[in-house]
Amino acid sequence: MEKDIAAIEAEFIESFSFLDTWEEKYEYIIELGKKLPPLDEQFKTEDKKIKGCQSTVWLLASYIEGQVFFKADSDAVIVKGLVSMLITVLSGQSADSILNARLEFIEKIGMHVHLAQTRSNGLRAMITQMKDYARAFKIIHI
Repeated sequence: MEKDIAAIEAEFIESFSFLDTWEEKYEYIIELGKKLPPLDEQFKTEDKKIKGCQSTVWLLASYIEGQVFFKADSDAVIVKGLVSMLITVLSGQSADSILNARLEFIEKIGMHVHLAQTRSNGLRAMITQMKDYARAFKIIHI
């Protein structure tokens, strides 16, 4: 059984609690992004770009046996780390779980305060797009 969203969020909150400064937290986010497998060039198309991000972010979603899976890439290292975190939390979950996810870990680790406004807007755009995919898969697979 896959971990539920709250359990994965709790792991992020715990991981960030060991980091003392925002410089360390940013380094950790960048490391997470480096671990995200790059998206194949064939998927880096205009229709896969997330609107509302200052950096370029491509997001791919698939629906397999009742679960939504995400793949993504970005041209900015910090953004790639942010989308990696979202993928870790949301990928492999049901559409309903994604739609109901409050993603409180973002606030609990202090990211809502420490991201520049443009990055915060981009993060919201990524979350919105992921939830939009979940909503679409839910409608298609009712």
